[in-house]
Amino acid sequence: MNKMTASTMCTVMLCSAIAWVSVEIHGQSPFTPAPPDFSGVYYPAPQGGGRGGAAPAGGQRGATTTPPPPTRSAPTGDLSNGRQPTAPLLTPEYMAKWEVIRKSRMSGSYEYDPIANCLPPGMPHMMSMAYGMEIMQTKDRITFFSEWQDALRRVYLDGRKPTQKILNDPTYAGYSTGHWEGDTLVVDTVALHPDSFIDSSSPHSEEMTVKERIRFISPGVLEDRITVTDPKALTKPWETVHTYRKAAPPNDELREFACAEGLRGSPR
Repeated sequence: MNKMTASTMCTVMLCSAIAWVSVEIHGQSPFTPAPPDFSGVYYPAPQGGGRGGAAPAGGQRGATTTPPPPTRSAPTGDLSNGRQPTAPLLTPEYMAKWEVIRKSRMSGSYEYDPIANCLPPGMPHMMSMAYGMEIMQTKDRITFFSEWQDALRRVYLDGRKPTQKILNDPTYAGYSTGHWEGDTLVVDTVALHPDSFIDSSSPHSEEMTVKERIRFISPGVLEDRITVTDPKALTKPWETVHTYRKAAPPNDELREFACAEGLRGSPR
């Protein structure tokens, strides 16, 4: 081996060692690809039967299928058509609770209508994102901000776990922790407020948990596969899928929802 060849090999080996150390310092294995970047504004992508979809493929605001902001002129859903075949399968105890909710809404009451009362839609219902959402991503957390009811949730990626204090103080968004499995974000959500709903009307217990698997299924198209488990309220886990399309400028701006404006001058 001549001196030039040996020198070149030493240089390559030195550069490789420096790169290895640099990657290790930043907490990544040199053979582990960086997770995908979900950052951006998304709108529901059309799906079979129109399920979960309000925005067209371009993700523009103001589409004719986007529902208007709720008011107190009528409940947001009177449930007069009964339960859909795809609705969560409730246990007899919670089916009885749903019947109370249905009769109340059909009478025109707002007692069991959180949206009409400007309460957050809660998890997992908020992930239907009727008006679009913005995802803000850093190394340690991902924040989902929904234009609908200005709802917000955070997914912690730094290994933290919910404390007993958090578990004793449930919220509408719950407490979400996640990790990456390749290009898929796996999220577990606990501590969910029992006054929220699984979908638009299905009640749940304090034992409900939500698992999500979120990934790009094509460029700019994000899929959220949701599994809801509740041993008290559900006869079996409920699964649903939402798909979102990333918006491009100038349609990548959300607006303030200001739900309470719809309550002025309306019946209590």
